[in-house]
Amino acid sequence: MKVIIVEDEVPSLEKLTFFLKRYDAQIEIIGVAQSIQETVKLLIDRGQEADLLLMDIQLADGLSFQALDQVSLKKPVIFITAYNQYALDAFKANGIDYLLKPINYDAFSSSLDKLKQLSESFNSHLSSVQEIYQHFNRPVYKDRFLVKIGAHIHSVPTAQIRLFHAEGRNTYLIREDGRRLITDYKLESLEELLPPDSFFRVNRSYIVSLEGIKDVLMYSNSRLRINPNFPYGEEIIVSRDKVVHFKAWFGGGRTD
Repeated sequence: MKVIIVEDEVPSLEKLTFFLKRYDAQIEIIGVAQSIQETVKLLIDRGQEADLLLMDIQLADGLSFQALDQVSLKKPVIFITAYNQYALDAFKANGIDYLLKPINYDAFSSSLDKLKQLSESFNSHLSSVQEIYQHFNRPVYKDRFLVKIGAHIHSVPTAQIRLFHAEGRNTYLIREDGRRLITDYKLESLEELLPPDSFFRVNRSYIVSLEGIKDVLMYSNSRLRINPNFPYGEEIIVSRDKVVHFKAWFGGGRTD
């Protein structure tokens, strides 16, 4: 833990230093200030590094609240004072505790225990919030598509689809057996609905499935031609502007 101390009385400063090291020898005091001006400079220079501020309220040139008002810094503060009339102001200024002088070690260690408990509780809550956020913001991809065959409606699992092909106003999906079925989705919409690790749009007319590729051949004008591993009679060409991203995708790397 890194601590900044604001205290203008040498005996009190020495006592706080001793108490900190007694509580935890690994605690690092990264700065000491004795006036409003010194405090403002210290908080600007090193305030973001600090885990805790120990602040005497009454300094020789004013109240330490004045320094906090000049710096945009949200850090926990333990205030120390010989007077009790500043308690409300202290808690408005991120104060987690308010110790009256002369302080003793038991009261001081209780304040640090309180900080530790608050930190553990906050970190646990933050972790839970992040997990919930990630869960609800995880992309949802379609695992099946409805197609109409005559008067019948069928459901085709995405895992069985090897290709999407746009032709005129229609978009077709091609299954692993080579059968071509019409779907209501445009390629632009399909790019958002298909898992990007498994499907790639190679040009304006085709989205291919990784499972449907037998191999890839070099083609004219720095393009590539895909050999499908299912029955399909038309050429599938990777357009020149897609080649680099396609190679990264096909090789299991990032495409962005």
